[in-house]
Amino acid sequence: MRAIFGNIADVTQTPASPVPGEDSTAPWWTTAVFYQVYPRSFADSDGDGVGDLGGVREKIGYLELLGVDALWICPVMRSPQADGGYDVSDPRDIDPLFGGLAALDELIAEAHDREIKVTMDLVPNHTSVEHPWFTAAVDAAPGSPERARYIFRDGRGKDGAEPPNNWPSIFGGPAWTRVTDRDGTPGQWYLHIFAPEQPDLNWDNPEVAADFEKTLRFWLDRGVDGFRIDVAHGMAKPEGLPDMARVETKMLVHDDDDPRFNNPGVHAIHRRIRTIIDEYPHAVAIGEVWVDDNTRFGEYVRPDELHLAFNFRLAETPFTAEGVREAITFSLEAVSDVGAPPTWTLSNHDIEREVTRYGGGKIGVSRARAMMMVELALPGAVFVYNGAELGLPNVDDLPEDALQDPVWERSGHTERGRDGCRVPIPWEGASTPFGFTAAEQAWLPIPADWADRTVEAQLETLHSTLSLYRLAIDLRGTRPEFAGDRIEWYGSPDGCLAFRRPGGLVCVLNASDGPIQLPPGEVLLASAPIVDDRLPANAAAWLV
Repeated sequence: MRAIFGNIADVTQTPASPVPGEDSTAPWWTTAVFYQVYPRSFADSDGDGVGDLGGVREKIGYLELLGVDALWICPVMRSPQADGGYDVSDPRDIDPLFGGLAALDELIAEAHDREIKVTMDLVPNHTSVEHPWFTAAVDAAPGSPERARYIFRDGRGKDGAEPPNNWPSIFGGPAWTRVTDRDGTPGQWYLHIFAPEQPDLNWDNPEVAADFEKTLRFWLDRGVDGFRIDVAHGMAKPEGLPDMARVETKMLVHDDDDPRFNNPGVHAIHRRIRTIIDEYPHAVAIGEVWVDDNTRFGEYVRPDELHLAFNFRLAETPFTAEGVREAITFSLEAVSDVGAPPTWTLSNHDIEREVTRYGGGKIGVSRARAMMMVELALPGAVFVYNGAELGLPNVDDLPEDALQDPVWERSGHTERGRDGCRVPIPWEGASTPFGFTAAEQAWLPIPADWADRTVEAQLETLHSTLSLYRLAIDLRGTRPEFAGDRIEWYGSPDGCLAFRRPGGLVCVLNASDGPIQLPPGEVLLASAPIVDDRLPANAAAWLV
């Protein structure tokens, strides 16, 4: 295939970002590489088969070697673990499963010594059914102050036997569960957009906001550098809780007509949260925001709301040049009008890993390596999910008796859920559990054929996916060519794309089915070997 790269086609403007190596007043998080730690699956320090904060601390040297700027730690607060910690019974304590408060304090200190920031996952939309507020609410009468902290309603139909509206739960089944009154008779219903073990809070109640502010200060005062806010588009509910016009539900999708999410009242909540965050100038607020419309997405990152919001366009896009370019353009435009930095991610604990999504096997790994280079070439903040740097695939053949995601049970065993992307990290050795735990097996079984994917094996291999990540992250943070507040698109052959950063970096992606001739320039890094200035299919390159 003969490649002809044209002149700059157009310019997509993004907010200003600091120039590597130059003094800048831009906050640290505007260009940071965040590493998402799913604690249960990262490293186990106490031999119970479940990862913990002690394990993260033991592996902090690895994270420093990888070169990341910050950690995003998924929920480790006290929880019955009905949904992997996203059902919180005490938001101001660390669950013993993860090592308690002392373990977090030690991790923060160790990370800060290595100049790595620590951000935590907070869950403001709901609590656990074991939270003291909810147990009090169930014991209290309808209309009581205790029930007013949640969303309790009388049922419809004869004797209130039908749910108050037709909303489904994200995990399957209705979004309402009926409680039993003290006298043993059926009582009101409570709302849970997720699992029944996760009752939604009533953010119209001043007590809810005040308690969340207390939680924010508690962790910030302990040295946390900010938060990822779970379901940041979901706390506000529409007046009257109207029925859905179309009753269907899927995990984490863009649907701006869904009354369960993205109601205008959520922005007042975020402005109030921001006033607390601003008391701690080093801290960042990052929202999980599943919103399709660019204007509505941008509202979440206005100057007085969230600092960053997850944009999942790259993670949702197939491996085609046209799709990737459209996702990048869409993502940049979503934040440009409000002056916020863009964000990029290819996977997380809720979605299929990129290697599997791009076709699996060698082709999936090749495409994932290429897309990582595209992602790191873009301006803004990047989020890397633990294990992506090892080129791990989804594990879609886990035994049914090993599945723990509530989606499995709630769907009547028709959907396997998210466990396949949560299988623990293989660290070392030739047999499972590959150094993840001293126990005989991890909380989710690690495939026996991952011996060549361990951290140990890849650190010893120059051309491994882990080595590629390390070098790419280092170059991104140190080379002046990554500077600039925009990208410039080049004309490129069919099935390919190319863009330039103002600092001089050129990124080329070959998503076609054959090699292409690279444009002029010195190759800084490539995801696959380059022969005679030709970039193979399913590969990317950086040129200067």
